[in-house]
Amino acid sequence: MYISRRAEFSASHICRNEKLSAQENQSLYGPGANANGHGHNYVLEVTLKGDPDPETGMIFDLKDLKDVMLREVVDPMDHRHLNFEVPPFDKVIPTTENVTLEIWRRLAPHFADGRARLHSVRLYETEDTFVDYYGG
Repeated sequence: MYISRRAEFSASHICRNEKLSAQENQSLYGPGANANGHGHNYVLEVTLKGDPDPETGMIFDLKDLKDVMLREVVDPMDHRHLNFEVPPFDKVIPTTENVTLEIWRRLAPHFADGRARLHSVRLYETEDTFVDYYGG
C-alpha cells in the first residue's frame, strides 16, 4: 500500500556548469543559465510504501510525514537561492533532477528502519514538468 503527502516551496537557482562557456551554458540550459537565475514554485510529492499497522490502521502518520518534509526540505529550501544558500548546490548544479535526488537523500534516513519505507519522490518544477525518483 502507498500513501503520499504533498508540499510546496519556492526557490531560485542558476543552472550553469562552470567548465562550459557562457554560450555553451546558454545552449544547454537556456534561460536557466542566466547569471541572475530564476525561480520556481516547486510542488513536492513524497510517497511511502508499507502495510498498515494493525493497531493504528496507518502506514505512517501523515502529520509526522509533513513534519519531516518541512524540517528536511521545505524549511531549508523555501525562499532560498539554491546555489548560494542550500548545500550541496554550491557544488552541484541544481537541476530538477539533482534537487529531487537531494530531497531523497534528506528523507531516506527517516524511513530506513520503520514499517513505512520511502518509495518515491516526485518534484514538479512547473505544472507540466516533473522528476520522479525511486531510489536504487
